[in-house]
Order: sequence, then structure tokens, then C-alpha cells
Amino acid sequence: MSGFLFDELIFGPVHSRRLGVSLGINLLPTDNKYCNFNCIYCECGWTNKDKGVKIVLPKRDNFKTKLENRLQELQGTVNEPDAITFAGNGEPTIHPLFAEIIDDTIEARDKFAPKAAISILSNASMLHKPKVTEALKKVDKNILKLDSAIESTFQKINQAIGGITLSKIIEGLLSFDGKLIIQTLFFRGEYNGHFIDNTTDEELKAWLEILEKINPEYVMIYPIDRGTPAKGLEKIPYDELNAIANRVKAKGIAAKVY
Repeated sequence: MSGFLFDELIFGPVHSRRLGVSLGINLLPTDNKYCNFNCIYCECGWTNKDKGVKIVLPKRDNFKTKLENRLQELQGTVNEPDAITFAGNGEPTIHPLFAEIIDDTIEARDKFAPKAAISILSNASMLHKPKVTEALKKVDKNILKLDSAIESTFQKINQAIGGITLSKIIEGLLSFDGKLIIQTLFFRGEYNGHFIDNTTDEELKAWLEILEKINPEYVMIYPIDRGTPAKGLEKIPYDELNAIANRVKAKGIAAKVY
């Protein structure tokens, strides 16, 4: 399995450009990427679709104990977290007890790190499950992926598994009534016989139209940062990303390039 993987259930704190001192949570296997997307730019590498691989997810009780102990260790130190961030080796909302784990995290945060914002980096693929959406609405920062507003491009970039469609994802994003943050990674390059570029006028027009409907708190705009499983993908220069951010701001939505 190639790519960058987190080897612990709770990792860090790390110093994040967007979240400050962030204590990371990985609800997924530590030796394997586990996701319902297979994004061609993912720093964790390709999604392992081998059905023979045994997937072991963290137990709820073990997670709660470890989180409380770690927050107690950090309490009152320079590394007391500004954020508790669900990220990890794939899609965190896949965990069958995700909603209950969010409740446990809120309880532990309120006891031991009351200033920390609970954040999540998600591909928004599980928003059709009411328990997942309800849990996400309880956290402080829902950072949800939207790399394209065109179905064919979405499928080429994110390579969703199990019949997930962009239209279903957008329907879920709209249900948040603006209480969410949209994250988009821009790039261009050739993969699997297709030249993919989500920075074209056609792509940006469709993306901006959907952003206006979603009306998020703000938009996080990213280039490629680490190695990608698909080779030959081009990192978009800052000036070009900043011009995209300015188009978002012109719609009355806050945006920042990271």
C-alpha cells in the first residue's frame, strides 16, 4: 500500500495551517486506506478494493478512553489543542458508530479541552444516512469535499465506489443550510486516457453555481501538496488559485487558498 498513512488512532497534535494545534483522530485501519472514494490525488494512495483484506476498525470504548487520557495529558500545556480533527486513512463517517463517537468526543472535549473546535474532513458521501448528518451538525467545523460540480468530472477525479453520485452528495450538502465548509482541491493532468482539469471556465461556472446554492460558511481552496497515486498531475500555481478564490468572494462567500 503506497501513500501517507496515519499509524495511530489518535495522532499529534500537529500544527495545521487552517486549524491551529490539531489533535488528529483516525477511525480507520492504521495499515490500510479504507474509503468509498478512490481519488486520483489522494495522499493516502489508492483505495484497497481487495475483498480478502480484513478490515479492523477501532472500538468505541477504546477510542473514548484513549481520547480522554490524551486530552488530560495535553491540558494546560502549550500543545493543548485548538482543534480535535477527524481525518485519517480514508472516510471517517464510514465507521458504523461514527455518530456515537462524535457524542463521546463532544463530552471529552467539554471536560478536558473546552476551547477546542471539533472538526471533520469528509468526502460528504454518507450524508444520505440521517445519523451521520445529525452527528456532523453537532460539530464545530464540517469540512466537506466538493472537487467538481459536473458528474463526469466528479467520477473521474473521485472515482466513487458503490454507486455514489454527485447529485446525491449535493443534495446532502444542501441539507446543512450553510453550516458547513467546502473544501476543493484543484489540479490538472492526464489519467486513464482522460485529461482532467477542474479549473476550466465550464468547471468553475458549474462549481460556483452550486456554491451559491449551498451558501457555505467559507471555501477552502487547495493545490496538490504531497505525492499522488496518479502520476503526472499538475499543481496549480497560487496566483491561479487566488483568482478562483476571488471569484468565490465575488459571490459573497468567504474563501481562502491554503
